[in-house]
Amino acid sequence: MARVVSLYPLVLLAAVWEVVARTGLTPPIFLPAFSHVVADLFTQLLAGQFFGPMLVSLYRAFAGFAIAMVIGVTTGIAMAQFTWLNRFMTPIISTGFPAPKIALLPIFILWFGIDHMSKILLVAFVCVFPFIVAAYGAASTVPRAQIWAAQAMATTRAGMIFRVVLPASLPSLLSGVRVAIPQALVSAFTAEMIAGGGGLGGELVYAQRFFETTTVFEILILMLAIGYVIDTLFLKLRIHTLRWHEQTASKD
Repeated sequence: MARVVSLYPLVLLAAVWEVVARTGLTPPIFLPAFSHVVADLFTQLLAGQFFGPMLVSLYRAFAGFAIAMVIGVTTGIAMAQFTWLNRFMTPIISTGFPAPKIALLPIFILWFGIDHMSKILLVAFVCVFPFIVAAYGAASTVPRAQIWAAQAMATTRAGMIFRVVLPASLPSLLSGVRVAIPQALVSAFTAEMIAGGGGLGGELVYAQRFFETTTVFEILILMLAIGYVIDTLFLKLRIHTLRWHEQTASKD
């Protein structure tokens, strides 16, 4: 219920959009009525119009996200374990994290073509930095008492990581996941808008070129809805996971 109530700013925005469009303050080619956009969007979804491009975009976003998660979490934890790696990676992260990574898309296209690979690897490059920072920060703040207790029981380094560091880092890692998910979606959509190659971003630019304004707004609403649904589902999963994690830790 609280989640529904929190949507009132969006409802207010939709109402203002509808009033502005209906009163003729802007031509329909620039701002079609919200009700018309939503009605046509449902018609297009029932006809299966956007499912193909949506699946393409989600595949690119989450394939790159998965690659970034594996590399980023591994690198971040390793940085917390090895001082030399931390010193080596810190300037790279300080340079790469704030950089406008979408500007590297022409290089990725030059190296990997305009199809899936260039967009997946760009998404991975965008998302890997939040994972590295989250994993390093979490692994660096594991209570020393837990480390000493594991060492006293002759725990191996691999056992230390999987049985102590990762469980203790789980809340921070999940926060990093929430940061990386929208970045993955935004990167995939933006890469498709710039480079083409299908997906919702490509469909949006194609519709814009032919002044199909209603379709443009339909795709924008669909993009926003995808992000909202994924974030909502992840928050539920995060609450369940952390509750299970805390219960398991208390039993141990």
